[in-house]
Amino acid sequence: MILHRYFARRFLIVFSGLFILFLFFVALVDLIEQVRIFEGIAFRQVVFMTLLNTPQSLYQMLPLVVILSTIGLYLGLARSSELVVARAAGRSGLLALVAPVLCAGMLGGISVTMFNPIVAATNERYDQQREFYESDGTATLSIGKNGLWLRQGSELGQTVIHANRSAPDASILYDVTFVALGPAGAPQRRIIAEQAQLTDDGWLLQNAKAWPLIAELNSEVNSKEHARLIVPSTLTQERIVDSFGKVSSIPIWELPEFIQQLEAAGFSARRHAVWLHMELARPLFLMAMVLVGAAFTMRPVRSGKTGLAVLSAVLLGFTLYYLRNFAQVMGEVGQIPVLLAAWAPPVSSVLLAMGVLLHMEDG
Repeated sequence: MILHRYFARRFLIVFSGLFILFLFFVALVDLIEQVRIFEGIAFRQVVFMTLLNTPQSLYQMLPLVVILSTIGLYLGLARSSELVVARAAGRSGLLALVAPVLCAGMLGGISVTMFNPIVAATNERYDQQREFYESDGTATLSIGKNGLWLRQGSELGQTVIHANRSAPDASILYDVTFVALGPAGAPQRRIIAEQAQLTDDGWLLQNAKAWPLIAELNSEVNSKEHARLIVPSTLTQERIVDSFGKVSSIPIWELPEFIQQLEAAGFSARRHAVWLHMELARPLFLMAMVLVGAAFTMRPVRSGKTGLAVLSAVLLGFTLYYLRNFAQVMGEVGQIPVLLAAWAPPVSSVLLAMGVLLHMEDG
């Protein structure tokens, strides 16, 4: 138990040092990038934008920090012959992995439960501020060349909404068209309005005109104009903004409910489901990074080829990381199932690293 605590403390010390080093490096590089992007704003505002964007970059680089921490740990233990002493005392080399692997899993759990909401909040604020600066403070949110499309659902059917443009917070739509569909999918009513504001009661339409889309009725003759008209809605302002923003801008605690609301409104939530499961699998992937790093660096320094071993560990870690991202893309576009896209890369990484470790230890 004392030996496990020792290895865990050494791993956390190396990880903390590398994390701080990467923090300063990423912040410096991102500061230069923000200065290039925002040329017309004050330097303190550029620094603020850098602070908002840095957590996201660090979060993405966490697997790299973990594998480099593992390499640094076991190279240090090998140089001081502490692994040799541990083996001579009857401790298997695999037992020296227990504490670092558990620490990596703990760090993964902390990153998902605590760091993820922080990254989501800063990422969302960064996008809002960037939109504000790039539009001189008066820009509207435009989704695609044909405007903004939404769809909301209820027990009575679906409603398709189209707007030429939107307010930045998606609370007001301009030049908007509503097409109400019945439970069977047939259109029942069409409404056009100058603007639609999202309130607690639903969409508040200004200067609207409604046409019934029923086969037995003349739509134009039976059309009505309304100075104000309420259309019930199941959407909220936050969910509209998030559905067209980055998935990483949604905290993991809110993702399950958000996915249910998207599906109820008729949106595809596959991208969000893949991201949710990949975040849940993050601790396992970080544990796999420890196993990969240890597989090539647990041997004594006197055996030679240390540089080649370190290079092999880093290259294998990068390969597994990019395979994980590739699986994420394949899952988002529907080429492979969600669970397979999220969990296959970390599970395969663990099995591959364990195979290399057993070969190195037992031959």
